Amino acid sequence: MPHIHLTFDDGPDPQWTPRVLDVLAAHGMRATFFVIGRAALAHAALLRRVVAAGHEVGNHTWSHRHPWTLTRTQAVAEVEDGTRAIAEATGRTPHLFRPPHGRLRRCMVQAARDKGQRMVLWTRSAIDWGPRAHAASIHERLQKARDGDIVLMHDAARSINRPEQLLAVLPEFLQWLQERGWAASPLPEDQYSGDGGEFGGDDR
Repeated sequence: MPHIHLTFDDGPDPQWTPRVLDVLAAHGMRATFFVIGRAALAHAALLRRVVAAGHEVGNHTWSHRHPWTLTRTQAVAEVEDGTRAIAEATGRTPHLFRPPHGRLRRCMVQAARDKGQRMVLWTRSAIDWGPRAHAASIHERLQKARDGDIVLMHDAARSINRPEQLLAVLPEFLQWLQERGWAASPLPEDQYSGDGGEFGGDDR
C-alpha cells in the first residue's frame, strides 16, 4: 500500500491547528506536528488534543529562531527548552526533531540526539508560505506526492505562513490520497529523511 507522512510545522495555533485536526479526522489520517515550545506552553490543551487524536508531536525548538543566527549556547538551549516545553504540556518527551527552516547546526543535532530525538527534514514541501503560497500552486505541488514522501506543511499563521491557502486544498488532497488507497500515518521514531538544509553558520 502506498504510504505518505504528513507533517505540520510551527503550531500549535488556536485558529488553524483545530481546523487541520478536523480535516485529518474527517479523512481518518494521522500526521506529525513539529511544534514550537513557547506555543506548546501557551496552548497546552490544544497540543494535548493533537496527542489524543493519535498524532505524533516533534520538537521544532523553543522559539523558531534561525539556527545560523545563534551562538552555540543559544542554539543548544533552543533544542532543550523546546523539549522541556513539549514534555510539560503533554507529559510526553518528543522523539523527533526538525530544525527551523531546515537549517542544520551540528550542535543542535547533537543536542537533539542527546535528548533521544532523531532529526527529520522532508522530501516534499507544499510551499504554503511566502509569495508562492496560493491555493492553486499548493494543490499542484501536493498532487506530485510520491510513495514514501515526507510532506512539509504549516498549521500556524506565523510570519509568512499561509495556512488559509493550505486549508483551501487540504481536504481535496486527503480525498485524493484516499481514492488511491494511500495511507498516512505519523513518522516512526526511527525515521530519518529529508532534502532540507545543510550545515552552516557556527558548525560547532
